[in-house]
Amino acid sequence: MKIFVAGATGVIGMPLVRALVALGHEVTGMTRAGRGENALKEVGASVSTADALDRDAVREVIVNAKPDIVIDQLTWLPPTPADVFNSMPNDTHLHEVGGANLLAAAQMAGVTRYLMQSRGFYLQASEGQSANESAKMRSDASGVVADSMRVFNTYESNVLQAQLQGVILRYGFFYGPGTWYRPEGAIGDLLRNGAASILDKGNAIWSFVHIDDAIAATIAAIDAPDGIYNIVDDNPLSAKEHLGKLARWVGASEPKQIFDTAELEKIGPEALYYHTKLSGASNLRAKELLGFRPRRLLWLDASEM
Repeated sequence: MKIFVAGATGVIGMPLVRALVALGHEVTGMTRAGRGENALKEVGASVSTADALDRDAVREVIVNAKPDIVIDQLTWLPPTPADVFNSMPNDTHLHEVGGANLLAAAQMAGVTRYLMQSRGFYLQASEGQSANESAKMRSDASGVVADSMRVFNTYESNVLQAQLQGVILRYGFFYGPGTWYRPEGAIGDLLRNGAASILDKGNAIWSFVHIDDAIAATIAAIDAPDGIYNIVDDNPLSAKEHLGKLARWVGASEPKQIFDTAELEKIGPEALYYHTKLSGASNLRAKELLGFRPRRLLWLDASEM
């Protein structure tokens, strides 16, 4: 197939492009000029240079590529998660404007299938339950997190209502090669430096997914039934459990747990929300229709090592 990947040099975009090319697909990767062009050429993909925020440029490159499928893997992430909430407005704007540009261009060019990256950790669920694909985005956040949830909720709806086959891939937090969550990654550094803490009870439930498992699911979704898929592993745990096991996995001391109200206020409501409000997600539909078989979470048994 002819596949167009936006965000082709990102943490999931680049290995996805490499895998698609290896499977024999004709892949065009979109990236901004001067950023990753040679890396895309090296793995055998064609290169389209465009800024996702430029509607006319996006339309032109998609029309020229004539793809059967468009995959939106756009992200705007900082080098370290310590800056994630400061950079979130840029990421939200990228998905709101860039995503709309991609979807409009895909429909205009007669693309038959559209896959988008969404969030598997923003979903509503009752306490003690995991969110399935019918779950909506949460609406109880504030600030930049609320803006992000609102944009992803709208984007998902627009994709599902578009005149093409829409697929929503709700990924968990990525871990593995090239991500923050690996022994030599940014989270490992923060934990070893004592700069990562558990906030309040740390009772939010976090769902992760290995980056390679996310890529395998994305490839499977190319010709699977359309609709929504939660691409998460089988091991949702509380933020407190995750950070404790992560610390042991990367050779760090047990992270500090912060309850002091003044200190929590200084850290900010967004980080506190991530540590106390998020829900885990269920992957049953992905297992049934994509043959999704996520690996066991790598740090799950760290306490036993």
